[in-house]
Amino acid sequence: MQENELTDQATLIEVLENQLADNYPKEVTATLMRLRMTGHSREDALELMAYALAPEMFAVVEQQQSFNLERYAAHLALLPETPWLDDEA
Repeated sequence: MQENELTDQATLIEVLENQLADNYPKEVTATLMRLRMTGHSREDALELMAYALAPEMFAVVEQQQSFNLERYAAHLALLPETPWLDDEA
């Protein structure tokens, strides 16, 4: 799987929708609710949440690392800010 496939918006949104349907991790549902309550549309909230998911998908698939729920939850908690993106520049 290519990196651009891993970070493809549609793929990330599909994974997020599955996480929401499963209510796992719970932080995903909580983050969506928080972002919606602070004025973000559902679509915008999911796009923001995809920024938190992308590094985890890349780490698991490309770097064969274990899914880091703690880091993912920390990134979700920071939304709508995305300081980890600045670290990659």
